[in-house]
Amino acid sequence: MTSLLIRNMTRAELDELVGWAAREGWNPGLHDAELFWATDPEAFIAAELDGELIGGGAITAYNGEFGFMGFFIVRPEFRGRGLGDTLWKVRRERLIGRLRPGASIGMDGVFAMQDYYARGGFVFSHRNLRYRLDTPEPATPNAAVESLAAFPLDEVLAYDRACFSTTRGTFLPGWIAQPDALALGYRREGRLAGFGVVRRCIEGCKIGPLFADDAGVAEALYRQLAGFAVGGPLFLDAPENNVEAMALVRRHGMVEIFGCARMYLGPPPQQDQARVFGVTTFELG
Repeated sequence: MTSLLIRNMTRAELDELVGWAAREGWNPGLHDAELFWATDPEAFIAAELDGELIGGGAITAYNGEFGFMGFFIVRPEFRGRGLGDTLWKVRRERLIGRLRPGASIGMDGVFAMQDYYARGGFVFSHRNLRYRLDTPEPATPNAAVESLAAFPLDEVLAYDRACFSTTRGTFLPGWIAQPDALALGYRREGRLAGFGVVRRCIEGCKIGPLFADDAGVAEALYRQLAGFAVGGPLFLDAPENNVEAMALVRRHGMVEIFGCARMYLGPPPQQDQARVFGVTTFELG
């Protein structure tokens, strides 16, 4: 008789989950585990079978206003037995319970699972596509691009809120100050007109987020962020419904290698999608 236990994950188990993600080819950042845990330690849910960790996932709650399901992994040898189905449904219900009534939940699901998530109430919004560039060029200087630390944190949080739909007051300060990373902002007429972060990952570097008022700002930020990744490869997760983001990846010769369906349970959140040139993470939104 086997017994599946769904429970909160320990910090050490999150490291194990990140290791599984690396083996799946998700290419996590070097400091993702500590940053994710600091954002919402109650978000990480474990599936334990007869005392053994066999799966897990995140159910991140942002201020009770918006939730995000991600990081859903079941070890390969335990797939096809309905265990992942149980874990996913329990996670969904737990996240609903962590949010105010009527709050929406987002997720980036692999295309092969899109119909499954739809049966769970999630509605397709758009595709987020991962692009790769093996030989990023050295940074192109631009006087308008500065360290993001030069901007007041409140201004950065407000800009992020417009692009993400809710304030990430716990997540964002740690994300933009993480080691092995570069965070830059674009100053236009004295105010923040866009920002981006590039971080070192298991393989190469990944840009995320990349938020900008327009294509020109996004281009300037991209060129300096990409310089951090010289030696390659460089990755960017770009939303297909932003035509200027698609033009940016084509202009720089980036190649599509992977993708996810952005889906929502409940109404899509209010966000300025035209300013989203690169999503922050597939795991926490």
